[in-house]
Amino acid sequence: MSKIDTVKKAGARFYVNDSRPNVTVPGVTSVVGMLPKQDFLGPWQANMAADLAIDSFDYLRQMADRDRAGAKRYIAGAARRYTEVRSKLGSRAHDVFERLMNGEEVDYVHPDIVNHVRHFQEFLAAVNPELVRAEDVAWSYEHEYAGSFDAILRIWVQVDTFGRITITPDRSGTPILVMVDYKTSKSTYTDVALQLAAYRYADVIIDEDGNEEPMPAIDSAAVLHITDEEWSFKGVRADRDVFDYFVTLRKVFRWVREDSKDVIGKALASSKGRMVTGTQRRGK
Repeated sequence: MSKIDTVKKAGARFYVNDSRPNVTVPGVTSVVGMLPKQDFLGPWQANMAADLAIDSFDYLRQMADRDRAGAKRYIAGAARRYTEVRSKLGSRAHDVFERLMNGEEVDYVHPDIVNHVRHFQEFLAAVNPELVRAEDVAWSYEHEYAGSFDAILRIWVQVDTFGRITITPDRSGTPILVMVDYKTSKSTYTDVALQLAAYRYADVIIDEDGNEEPMPAIDSAAVLHITDEEWSFKGVRADRDVFDYFVTLRKVFRWVREDSKDVIGKALASSKGRMVTGTQRRGK
């Protein structure tokens, strides 16, 4: 049996299989990170810094008097700190979601995620899914990537003649396997389709003990979006066409990280090696 570890290299996450210690493959989220940054990110980061400066004007002026460079770093880091806080909240929520899905009793819930947990319990009551796998690693030997998915759930549905799907929580409908991603961000974004397609079409699943088995045939994909105010369970198109886009991003990742490093050779001629004339040597 082989176990999986992760390492960070230059801001990207890589997965390592201890049976192949010299082989590392990028994580799904790092590959998806090859997408162009959204247009709203720049203005959002600027607004976060501006809000901090306005709301903490007196404090920042005192800080700048003592350490101007430190004050600049503090203002510039406003968006990053917010993202880190949201990431911690998401990690706490995911941990409790997994425990509840496994039927565990959760004695303590952090105050920041009380509503998230309540909404997750509402989801369980409304959908009544069966947990098939959770938090295991999807690994692709063919395309060389890996990633930890949130859950594979079995849910029961009815499909009418127009193709409209209705969940049957009493499990009277047809069972289907769904690759599910949990999101606690303010919105859901289209890149979740790329993530889910990558997990869905990976070659194998590797559990925490290193046991490996083929990825089962997944029928569909969905995102469970839970915020402090509400929850929704949305179907996601994560089919072969979407997977092809992910594979393209995997090639882009290889280009950025590996193949682009040696495409420009040494100078065959340059101003540093220009000819020196006899006149120049004689100083005339």
